[in-house]
Amino acid sequence: MDKEKLIIKAFLNKYNGDDAAVIKNWCLSKDLFFENVHFKREWLSLEQIASKAMLVNISDAIVMNAIPKYALLGLALPKNLNENEIKALQKGFLKTAKKFGIQIIGGDTISNEKIDISITLLSKIRKKAIYRKGLKTGNLLAFTGNLGQSLRGLELLQKGEKLGPKHRFITPKLRKKFFYEIANKVVCAMDISDGLSKDLSRLLELNKLGISFLKKLDFYELYSGEEYEILFAFEKNDKEFIEKIAKKHKLKLNIFGQAVKGKYEFRGKEHHF
Repeated sequence: MDKEKLIIKAFLNKYNGDDAAVIKNWCLSKDLFFENVHFKREWLSLEQIASKAMLVNISDAIVMNAIPKYALLGLALPKNLNENEIKALQKGFLKTAKKFGIQIIGGDTISNEKIDISITLLSKIRKKAIYRKGLKTGNLLAFTGNLGQSLRGLELLQKGEKLGPKHRFITPKLRKKFFYEIANKVVCAMDISDGLSKDLSRLLELNKLGISFLKKLDFYELYSGEEYEILFAFEKNDKEFIEKIAKKHKLKLNIFGQAVKGKYEFRGKEHHF
């Protein structure tokens, strides 16, 4: 049983089912970042934990073609956190919020056995929202950057090794400037949080289409989660323009498939429940 799908099904309406809900010219999103689910305390500093929690939320806004403006924080924190540790968390939230022009306007805090973070983001839509739906046969499918680094990093952490502060698992790279510049040519998009294969299956299922792969992808490219690169589609006629903008931003662009009639079956480990 896909329990995540079962939960979502109960609340289906015209607003949900995407990376964020669109209401008028606002985009509303929420993501959770929980200790022992998304991270372990020995893997990231407290500042890095807070920063990554913000970044994974901002990623959702970017792929909806929205600019994050305000955030609400839900913090469940252990009682034994001292003043300096709380300040380290605050620094991570504030530093990342400032970088993206976000104002933290409220939230709630409770005592807990571990660090659990919930962030609600309010973002202003640029011209028009981009949804997961909209894919048509013949559209080209692409993703940004290099996939696989996050899973490789996780494997190193599980072996007791350390990662540098710029590693993808610690600090996701968000492609804001590139995506905003190509947004008017994008037919649908989503961020890659659960691995390309899983997120691709969601995109294709929603649009009732399959895929013809244009290149072979390896295990890490298909199944590495928490990459936060962008999966998107566009019309063939816009290929040259999108390649030009990618080159301008010195960004690797991977055009890996074409939408066709049919189905795509995900065959991997579920990251949810």
